[in-house]
Amino acid sequence: MTISHTTTDEPIHRRGLMLVLSSPSGAGKSSISRRLLESDNNLSLSISATSRKRRPGEVEGKDYHFVTPEDFQIMIHENRFLEYAKVFDHYYGTPAEQVMETLGRGSDILFDIDWQGTQSLKATARDDLVSVFILPPSYRELEIRLKKRNQDTDQEVAKRMSKAADELSHFPEYDYIVINHDLEESVKQIHAILMAERRRRYRLNGLTDFVRNLQAGY
Repeated sequence: MTISHTTTDEPIHRRGLMLVLSSPSGAGKSSISRRLLESDNNLSLSISATSRKRRPGEVEGKDYHFVTPEDFQIMIHENRFLEYAKVFDHYYGTPAEQVMETLGRGSDILFDIDWQGTQSLKATARDDLVSVFILPPSYRELEIRLKKRNQDTDQEVAKRMSKAADELSHFPEYDYIVINHDLEESVKQIHAILMAERRRRYRLNGLTDFVRNLQAGY
């Protein structure tokens, strides 16, 4: 089912939100993200900026915003990122301007980031943030899922499992927890979270005037 959003004459205009999904590798975050984006036309994926060179097949503005290392440093000094990090000698960051423009239009943005990126967003834009941590049903199931992907060597799977133990310790820092027993059910749960958060009182611009008019008999 696709959730559509049409423009009406409703006097209340919602501010968009940032939906963050985090999980250990193999817990199902990417599959859930894909389903959410396919089923909700008011939700788009955050496009990060990066200082690394574009790889074959990657598209500017779709996969990343590619900038030079020098320009990335300038953007850091000008505080133009909501969050950024250095990963394997390359910088990655979320440009603040495009995110704030999107939220101002009442559209929502999905972030597929780790706990460190989530903490950075929380420090810069807490009111706009809705964070969900996705847990596997068991440690053993997480390992099985990683092996079924056939993307990593046994050594790499062991490394990811070791890292998962640390990632799991950060679950208390998130607003919501979803245990991914079943993909469809997990998508439904996160859709329910998204729909409820969209009706948060403080995100509804014009609500106070609307209620005053009701009280005045209009």
